[in-house]
Amino acid sequence: MTLHCDVAIIGAGTAGMAAYRAARVHTDKVLLIEAAHYGTTCARVGCMPSKLLIAAAEAAQAVREAHRFGVQAEAPRIDGRAVMQRVRSERDRFVGFVLETIHGWPESTRLFGRARFTGLGALDVEGQPIKARTVVIATGSQPFVPSGWRERLGAKLLVNDDVFDWVDLPKSLAVVGAGVIGLELALALHKLGVRVRLFARGNRVGPLTDPELQPLAQKLFAEDLPLTLNADKLDPVLDGDEVVIGGERFEALLCTAGRQANLDNLGLEALNLPRDAEGHPLIDRHTSQWGGMPVFIAGDVTNDRPLLHEASDAGRIAGDNAARWPDVHARPRRAPLAIVFSEPQIAIAGASHAELVATRREFDTGRVSFADQGRSRVMGVNRGGLHVYAERGTGKLLGAEMIGPSAEHLGHLLAWSVQRGDTVQQMLDCPFYHPVVEEGLRTALRQLHSDLHLPAPPIEDCMDCDTEAEVGG
Repeated sequence: MTLHCDVAIIGAGTAGMAAYRAARVHTDKVLLIEAAHYGTTCARVGCMPSKLLIAAAEAAQAVREAHRFGVQAEAPRIDGRAVMQRVRSERDRFVGFVLETIHGWPESTRLFGRARFTGLGALDVEGQPIKARTVVIATGSQPFVPSGWRERLGAKLLVNDDVFDWVDLPKSLAVVGAGVIGLELALALHKLGVRVRLFARGNRVGPLTDPELQPLAQKLFAEDLPLTLNADKLDPVLDGDEVVIGGERFEALLCTAGRQANLDNLGLEALNLPRDAEGHPLIDRHTSQWGGMPVFIAGDVTNDRPLLHEASDAGRIAGDNAARWPDVHARPRRAPLAIVFSEPQIAIAGASHAELVATRREFDTGRVSFADQGRSRVMGVNRGGLHVYAERGTGKLLGAEMIGPSAEHLGHLLAWSVQRGDTVQQMLDCPFYHPVVEEGLRTALRQLHSDLHLPAPPIEDCMDCDTEAEVGG
């Protein structure tokens, strides 16, 4: 017997759940289809368990560095089993909240099984035919593993999904891939006493694109972690119970060489939907519609800013428009914001340096080093730098990149300013307490304001002007 619904949603992760909620505002005839397990990537194997591991690493590092403040402490003793017990326990708690939410939805709106298109608006879920007015694809992504590595290394080949089921910490680990996931996990495990080497397959570490900040990031991380750049011809082999790679032997290899969209085996060939040269879906990110048809797509499966808040927003847009179809509405998107919980932290807010260069937009850069920034020195975290970018002529903030202390907080402030359309002068007119790390941002903004050669604002409208300079000018 065919099941009929207005909106069928394939995938019950962050994007799928957001799409479900948005669609249910308009219709009760929504069907959420999941093939593997309920619970988001973030809660199960992503942002939350990784931060639990990072928190343990930061605690260990704080003990090691206490002597810098005149506080003497013994070297930390890492109980790997206790570390991983807390990671798994708290991870399961976070997943439990997600499961509680999903199981609270009407059972008639949930279906477990693998979905496949048999035509436009037609699905088969393991023998159960579904007919839907519109379909939302929110199938997420999975770790990419180079061809042959699984066959060659067997159980010694790990992906980040495997890490958070560990009962104990390994003694050694090779990490291949210096993106966000690889960088965070390699640094955390290194601080927890695991012998780690991070292999970057290119000449970059982390997501920074600024030509001055990327080399700085490489320098800082190389000071803290064994790091090999341009390791693009790696040929790991299994020798007994150990993985041999780059001339070193490790207990296992953790592959963090990117992720790939879960688009295979969905029967999409029956729909002839447009893709770019690399096979990624060509979609309108303001409507989430794919190919102008009653098909919408959201989340990591799109390869468009694979972050939880972006997946949630895209899912909401997809679910709303799927339920409204054919009355599709374009929705605004938030200012870009990406954060890496490394040490030091990384943040990109608004447009990156590379994006600005690609658009040929004229901009100037304000810079600050944290090496001598007051509060950063007080806390002993005075490493890194911040670059802020503003449009020539208007002084409008366009974006920023940084590596340094409190990047997760500064990144938010900068993203909010970008989204509001703040100018450099408007940001300088906001309060800056003393002593705080944010004073470093003010330094960069002041330099940027000077370089932009903007006309001086009226004194009565400017809280950060030099009165004598204004009068004399």
